[in-house]
Formats: sequence, C-alpha cells, structure tokens
Amino acid sequence: MTRARWGALGMAALLALYIGVVLTYAVRLIADPLPVAQAIGWALVVLPLIGAWALVAEVRFGFAAERLARRAEAEGVLPDDPVPVRASGRVERDAADTAFSRHAEALQQHPESWAHWFRLALAYDAARDRRRARWALREAIRRERADRSTAPDQPEG
Repeated sequence: MTRARWGALGMAALLALYIGVVLTYAVRLIADPLPVAQAIGWALVVLPLIGAWALVAEVRFGFAAERLARRAEAEGVLPDDPVPVRASGRVERDAADTAFSRHAEALQQHPESWAHWFRLALAYDAARDRRRARWALREAIRRERADRSTAPDQPEG
C-alpha cells in the first residue's frame, strides 16, 4: 500500500470517527426538551451526512482514478515524455507547458478518447493545476466507463 493510500485511509478513519462523535452529540441534543437545542441537534445530523457523502465521493474517485491508471499502464497509453523536475521536486515550467500543449492538441484530435483525457489530467497535474487535473481525470473516468459499457467483453480490473 502506498503512502498516499495510507494517508487517505487515515483521513477517512478520522472523518468517520468525527462523524460518529458528532452524531452521538446530535442525538443527545435532539432528546433535549429545549427547541433551540433540538434545532442544533438536527443541524448536527445534516452536517455529518454531508461529510459522509463527501468521503464516499472522494474514495470512489480515488479508486476509479487508480483503476484508470492501471488500465492506462496495461494498455501502454501512459505518456512517454517525462517532464524534467528541479532538485526541489518542482516541474520545469517550460517543459510542463510544452507537454501540456502537446497533450491538449492530441485531445482536440481525439476528444472522445479516455486515454487522451487521462494524459491531459497528468499534464495538468505536472503543471500543478490540481483543479483542472481533477476535472480532466473525472472526464477520463466518465469516458472510460462509457467505453467499457460499449465493449462488455473487456475485463474491468
């Protein structure tokens, strides 16, 4: 198990513990005879539900991204142009921009390809644009699922 997976698992466990504690406290407040306390208790029921939904959504996204990365590696569609990094670990901006431009142009040629969306997500991530990287990765996951549903004879995992 990777370090990132252990970190995500730890954060998920802490959030689950938090949700449990808050729900316990919410039940106590709902049982209180004061209407204000009851209102706060019901609010404390809603907030952990939102947290649980966010936790499930992020874990599902992580598993889907991992599955997609394994498929990309198995099919040999990972980019073969590593972007040089500095000693600090930061990507060299000019090289990242060049790689990004190359992947963006390839995506324009094949907009329905999950593999090109996946490469674009990696290029965004290399450029440290996490928001757009997640957006492109979600699009790659969506297109790969559609691709799998039209080709039922392919193995899923």
